[in-house]
Amino acid sequence: MEPNVGPAPKGEPEFHPYHHPAAGWGAAKSVTRVLAAEKAFVDGPRAIMRMNHERTGFDCPGCAWPDDTKGLHLDICENGIKHVTWEMTGKRVGAEFFAAHSVSELFEWSDFDLEDQGRLTGPMVYDPESDHYKPISWRDAFELVGRTLRELDDPNQASFYTSGRLGNEPTFLYQLMARELGTNNLPDCSNMCHEASGRALTASLGTGKGTADLRDWKATDALFIMGVNAASNAPRMLTALAEAYDRGAQIVHINPLVEAAATRTIVPHDFTDMALFKSTRTSTLNLQVRIGGDMALLRGMSKAVLEQAKTDPKALDQEFIDRHTAYFDDYRAVCEATSWDEIERQSGIDRDGILKAARVYREADRSIMSWCLGVSQHEHGVDTVREIVNLLLLRGNLGREGAGPSPVRGHSNVQGNRTCGIDHRPSEEFLARLGEVCGIDPPRAHGMDTVATIQAMRRGDVKVFVGMGGNFALAAPDTPYTYAALRTCDLTVQVSTKLNRSHLVHGRQALILPCLGRTEKDHQRGGIQSTSVEDSMSMVHLSIGMKRPASKHLLSEPAIIAGMARAALPDSATPWEWYIEDYDRIRDTMAQTLDGFEDCNRRVRLPLGFRIKQPARELVFLTPSGQAEFSTAPLPDVVPAPGTLALGTMRSHDQWNTTIYSDNDRYRGVKNLRTLVFVNEDDMRERGISEFDPVDIVATAKDGTHRRLDGYLAIPYDIPRGCAAGYMPEMNVLCAIGDYSLQSDQPLMKHVKVTIESHA
Repeated sequence: MEPNVGPAPKGEPEFHPYHHPAAGWGAAKSVTRVLAAEKAFVDGPRAIMRMNHERTGFDCPGCAWPDDTKGLHLDICENGIKHVTWEMTGKRVGAEFFAAHSVSELFEWSDFDLEDQGRLTGPMVYDPESDHYKPISWRDAFELVGRTLRELDDPNQASFYTSGRLGNEPTFLYQLMARELGTNNLPDCSNMCHEASGRALTASLGTGKGTADLRDWKATDALFIMGVNAASNAPRMLTALAEAYDRGAQIVHINPLVEAAATRTIVPHDFTDMALFKSTRTSTLNLQVRIGGDMALLRGMSKAVLEQAKTDPKALDQEFIDRHTAYFDDYRAVCEATSWDEIERQSGIDRDGILKAARVYREADRSIMSWCLGVSQHEHGVDTVREIVNLLLLRGNLGREGAGPSPVRGHSNVQGNRTCGIDHRPSEEFLARLGEVCGIDPPRAHGMDTVATIQAMRRGDVKVFVGMGGNFALAAPDTPYTYAALRTCDLTVQVSTKLNRSHLVHGRQALILPCLGRTEKDHQRGGIQSTSVEDSMSMVHLSIGMKRPASKHLLSEPAIIAGMARAALPDSATPWEWYIEDYDRIRDTMAQTLDGFEDCNRRVRLPLGFRIKQPARELVFLTPSGQAEFSTAPLPDVVPAPGTLALGTMRSHDQWNTTIYSDNDRYRGVKNLRTLVFVNEDDMRERGISEFDPVDIVATAKDGTHRRLDGYLAIPYDIPRGCAAGYMPEMNVLCAIGDYSLQSDQPLMKHVKVTIESHA
């Protein structure tokens, strides 16, 4: 079952390798087209001037890159503007639309066409007799949710999912509702994206977050950017990369593809450079590692540093190692025992390339290592992130300005969700504090993550699924399996701003509950409310909407959660309604419950908000040894078997998560095409495949079963031999539900074993 995702192509497929700067006039032209298409000539510019403004603006609902410490008035990007304009559309999806179109009919539409209909305007309930969604009052909708939850035999028969768009205050209420009901089934998008990063950092340093912030990026001597397409996924990073290059920092990009962000850029808010068409380089070295070969490359860099230390003791920070780390001798022995031949074979990088990267690292006084899903969505993602920490520890790149680990979170507030309690494996300390402050008895047993929830739904063990934002049906792996699992539920509830596939892949009963967007004013009894968000560098700041809501029937996410909670827990002593009157009251409770949120109502209103302290940044390590711990995992074998390729899924440039804006991918030179696969030209020649030839892609799962996509068009691309790449969510079909990391439980979206042959 292949998802029908993008819009109908507007012409024949085209491929012309991209050689221009990232951002710049290309981004400006794209933004102009978007504003014109949505007729957002007034609201669009207003939003641009309010987005990411401290205290008076709203946080971009796109990526989680931090706001610039200089307080830029145009700290924005092309994809952020697309995201906001998409939300502010004047199109509406109301009762008349659902009366005119059955669910079966809508299921045949593309996901682009579904979202392009506009904003949802009121709550809807599925009517199985007519196969249509019909209007329902908020009171009746909440009662349906509450009654179904109350009638469950076990609270663990419900699962409560959230995407990264949920603010901190609704996040806190959401997890409180689930735990008062009696379950820790709180899967989230981190389970599919950065779970490996959190587990690795916790094991190595005692904290699940990075320690570097934007000030460190401005002070570092060397940046290592791994497994991220920043120009599309975190475009505001381009400003930091350009500034780093201008001041003489070294910038090493490590990725199977040389993405646009790893070449040069014109920062759009630098008006002089825009006027002069002056670009700035964003890298000093590019290493095209094999898919899954990052750990071997890192091991090689460590081996080179350790070998240099035999003749130059300054290559290591021995004082730091002795005072603040454990198991260094064990790690040194592992590096010495790993041969250069094996490092080169597994990484796909020759020794000379690895030594160049090691030299950059060794000669830099302060280094930051940053990574994203290209590192974490692998079987051995936890070991790879721990290897990043190993390398940082060798030269004391922790606990000082300009140094440290810096994961790039892909979605606004996905990190805040975890901070505020969305965690299926909560600590006893958090649960005890929550119980004491909120007067409940939280369950102690671990809950289900995303993969376990899908499997439990398929078995019939989870009967109620609630999704707060996102498009779960498309974002999850093994699309046919996920569809079947959702359809097994007694009730599915989707809290959304726009129509999407998850509304059409539903349980026997289904609700669509439309919520306010982040750009919209949230009126409550206590006045216009704000919510807070946490960026990928642990800064917490307020977000306040600027626009009249798309419909008078929309509710805020906190109000929807409170309505469901009161209906499901009619005897609850939790003051749900009181919380909704004034979100400061939620924050006061959060301040008593969450480490780092003390006095948050005052601090969140400071310029740029406040930063949650990371103990490891202060060289306080909450590990069993009380020190930063070197890890000693062996290198995994990631070399594809003869005849097979390692395929990684990714987003196009004109896409945000599962939202597709067009069938174009400007930074990779593709136009009018999404059903494609990028393949090394020699691998294509070996298979007798030419550009735009239709091919069949067959994935082999761990259990030996097969999944396939037929008729995709092959594109020759600069990617290492044995590797291939294509777009999610279409290619999620290829990732079997059982193909998840045993280290992090993440689906292996970036390392699918496939064969590619000419289409019969």
